[in-house]
Amino acid sequence: MAKPVIDHAAELAKAGAGVDSRLSKAWFLAKSYPLGAIGLLLFLALVFCGVFAEWIAPMDPVKTNAATSLAAPGALHALGADMMGRDMLSRIIHGARISLAVGIGSTILGCFFGVVIGLASGYLLGWFDLITQRIIDVMQALPLLVMALVMAAALGPSLENTIIAISIPLVPHVARVIRSNTLSLREMPFVEAAKAIGMSETRIALKHVLPNTLAPLIVLATAQLGSAILTEASLSFLGLGIPEPHPSWGRMLSESAAEYVRTAPWLVIFPGIAISFAVFGANLLGDAVRDILDPRQRS
Repeated sequence: MAKPVIDHAAELAKAGAGVDSRLSKAWFLAKSYPLGAIGLLLFLALVFCGVFAEWIAPMDPVKTNAATSLAAPGALHALGADMMGRDMLSRIIHGARISLAVGIGSTILGCFFGVVIGLASGYLLGWFDLITQRIIDVMQALPLLVMALVMAAALGPSLENTIIAISIPLVPHVARVIRSNTLSLREMPFVEAAKAIGMSETRIALKHVLPNTLAPLIVLATAQLGSAILTEASLSFLGLGIPEPHPSWGRMLSESAAEYVRTAPWLVIFPGIAISFAVFGANLLGDAVRDILDPRQRS
């Protein structure tokens, strides 16, 4: 039996056409949502610094050098040095890893428990929904930063405890959104059809209701990412977040804001710019994702 002849030129042309199509779609989205494209670039820069910090940082972020204490920005230290002679550029690059880990970790953890609670509350209703919503009301009565402060003070300063402390205040916001979507979805015809054929309630909730709540969940998660990064910086600034010697942007501000703001302003300016760009990029990206996934916002 003769082997079929493979037209490699046609295959390459098809692959090239697919790449061109994806590039054209990406360019169309970038033109349609320019602020979202800027936010994506800023977020990708944060991810790049966090992942490749060891390779792109010029020095060890925790290595001290008394001879270069409070050195101004120059050839040896591009962004200056702190009071212990540690390179600010290296500390800011490694600080991106801390912010990224806390932001993504707390957002994922908060969204996971929020989805579980919101889905169960909206689908089961009854006494479970009543008790759950009253607890969520109490949690939402406190601002995000205040509740994170309480949790961080109770758990103690560490990377893991900071992630937990920030994720807990995110749970009620996610649970409320998922519950409202579940309440509308459980009355849809496809859910009634699944019940008519004898499908179990758990399978209906996981297989039919949960996938239809992913779009608002993605929007909420991207919107909460910026808040989580800013909350981590606030906790570290107050001494309840990431402890030394980890290079946290908020702790950099805490160590130098009061004493060195006049004599060495670069100790305050550059960590503040890093925090601003990270939060600004996450918020722009979240707004663009909301506009893309919500048809009512596309106009």
